Amino acid sequence: MTPLLSVHQLNKDYGNHRGCFDVNFDLYPGEVLGIVGESGSGKSTLLNCLAGHQSPDAGQVLFNSKRLGTVDTITMAESERRHLARTDWAFVHQNPRDGLRLGISAGANIGERLMAVGARHFGNIRETALQWMQKVELHPSRVDDRPSTFSGGMQQRLQIARNLVTSPRLIFMDEPTSGLDVSVQATLLDLLRNLVREFHLSAIVVTHDLGVVRMLADRVMVMQQGQVIETGLVDQVLDDPQHAYTQLLVSSILQV
Repeated sequence: MTPLLSVHQLNKDYGNHRGCFDVNFDLYPGEVLGIVGESGSGKSTLLNCLAGHQSPDAGQVLFNSKRLGTVDTITMAESERRHLARTDWAFVHQNPRDGLRLGISAGANIGERLMAVGARHFGNIRETALQWMQKVELHPSRVDDRPSTFSGGMQQRLQIARNLVTSPRLIFMDEPTSGLDVSVQATLLDLLRNLVREFHLSAIVVTHDLGVVRMLADRVMVMQQGQVIETGLVDQVLDDPQHAYTQLLVSSILQV
């Protein structure tokens, strides 16, 4: 099977601080990869380099796009990268307010991404927005309400609908449940897991919560000081960690 995403020798430094160093991995269609590590481990830097939000210093990020075939997203034209971000890719921010336009309605937030890829029929756009609100368990009667009137968990579900409406194949998630109440986290994780399976999505999930990795991911990469120190199937790594740092991460969760 051809990888959807192949990362080769990716590096990013901030002066004397190493953001990520010599990162290599493949991601396959329908696979979910969790990236874990403490604050400052490089996981968010890596995610932002992969998603085109930051420019790495070296390396390749090869993506098998629907329109252009395999492209290096680092060297491709900015206009093409923006097109990928609207079509093949999606990005779920930790704070949903960063991924929504708060001054327009919930339906308009979903419809705006459709319009960005050429949709123009208002009735069809609104109908699709209503369908996606139901898919993410938001009541369709809220379609004309602004996101600022929604709870944090509802805003996150709306952000997910906005992202998935254009049928992306790869979704980047940055701490998608951080800051939410435990009961809201569980509901959101269950929703994400079902959506990933239903639409055969590939995903890269950055989180400090090993419970999120257990519920969503197929494989996990553990990062420390910008480097990947352990990788493997989720159960394999979390139930039998080999690296001392991974053992510490797992044991700290067990002791809570």
